[in-house]
Amino acid sequence: NEARKLNHQEVVEEDKRRKLPANWEAKKARLEGEECAARGEDYERVKLLEISAEDAERWERKKKKKNPDLGFSDYAAAQLRQYQRLTRQIKPDLEQYEKLKEQYGEALYPTSDSLLHGTHVPSREGVDRMVADLEKQIEKREKYSRRRPYNDDADIDYINERNAKFNKKAERFYGKYTAEIKQNLERGTAV
Repeated sequence: NEARKLNHQEVVEEDKRRKLPANWEAKKARLEGEECAARGEDYERVKLLEISAEDAERWERKKKKKNPDLGFSDYAAAQLRQYQRLTRQIKPDLEQYEKLKEQYGEALYPTSDSLLHGTHVPSREGVDRMVADLEKQIEKREKYSRRRPYNDDADIDYINERNAKFNKKAERFYGKYTAEIKQNLERGTAV
């Protein structure tokens, strides 16, 4: 009987949880955060008080395991990463911004009816900053996509560029197996 009662209670609880909206956990966390803010407490700190040390350590290890650098996946992701990196580096000139805000007023924030196109002239310092940034990007890009130097002393065993690439690939995969045959051919003692 007792087991049946406990099972029935668990079924009722599960049914309640299933009937809750999909974003219930997020709403609950937000409400708890608002309650903590009303009491003048830090929600993150209150939440961490309820977590055991073992769980916290496990969570930290799991967090450390994740590699934040996913490498190259596609060009759009690479573009987004570069955009985010460049925008983090920007240090806005707030004094200049305030001057522009005083000068243009509401016209500084264009709408569909604005006719400000072509009226803004960037400052000399801003242009110099942008040029320096672009030169730094070009310099960094040159380090990664450098042309491999041509080796004049290497044996010529190809008839064109495509054949050279094929021979390099064949050498990389089968070179250790065909080294003796190649030496015999070069000496003229091949059977």
